[in-house]
Amino acid sequence: QLRAKIDRLGPVNMMAIEQFDELETRHAFLTTQRNDLVESIAHTGQAIKRIDEMTRHRFNEAFNRHDVEGIMALMTNDVVFENTSPRPDGERYDGQESVRGFWEQFFASSPNARFDTEDIFAGGNRCTVRWIYNWTDADGKPGHVRGVDVFRVRDGKVAEKLSYVKG
Repeated sequence: QLRAKIDRLGPVNMMAIEQFDELETRHAFLTTQRNDLVESIAHTGQAIKRIDEMTRHRFNEAFNRHDVEGIMALMTNDVVFENTSPRPDGERYDGQESVRGFWEQFFASSPNARFDTEDIFAGGNRCTVRWIYNWTDADGKPGHVRGVDVFRVRDGKVAEKLSYVKG
């Protein structure tokens, strides 16, 4: 009866232990490679996030200095900017030359312009900045408005800045 059970198992693979050892070695190698890739992807994501955060910070600093060259250095050649005015949809500016012209005119007409960041929400290559824009008019009267900018960052530069305002 025992002999019949053994016969039903079929032929014995004499190489099974060696084949198992080879597969185990290959599995360990592939597991190490996978772990290295997962870690590398995580580090790359963290580096991109730091670059994007630094870009947004540098952009706000350049803006508050009224530094058009500094702002434009942080924007892609094909940048898209949508302003808050005129109502209801704002004006769209495409490319470095057009956006540069807007900022030059804006700072010339608003020499006391200042944006203060109230909050930032970032994820991936997108960022939303909630801000307050302060100014002083020609009569010395202060004013402000609140709004939101939705940024898209590409290669460490602002590729898109869509602006929205309350009220």
